[in-house]
Amino acid sequence: MARKRHSAEEIVNKLREAEVLIANGTTVAQVCKQIGVTDQTYYKWRREYGGLKTDQAKRFKELEHENARLKRLLAEAHLDKAMLQEVARGNF
Repeated sequence: MARKRHSAEEIVNKLREAEVLIANGTTVAQVCKQIGVTDQTYYKWRREYGGLKTDQAKRFKELEHENARLKRLLAEAHLDKAMLQEVARGNF
């Protein structure tokens, strides 16, 4: 079975659906089967997205991507700085 990447909106909607089903007395295992994810995925999503609204979840994902991009840029800048310092010392 092919893996599917869910968008933040889909995750929040599935978590809401799961909350309703659990409130009606359905077990977590049955809920996971009904929304089409594993137990581990459900708990991971609940930890990350629990209590978020759809627009908040989308913004959260955007911020995560931006943060990752900035970390890469910072790492490259540190590498460039280290290389320039090495060249300036003449130890090559």
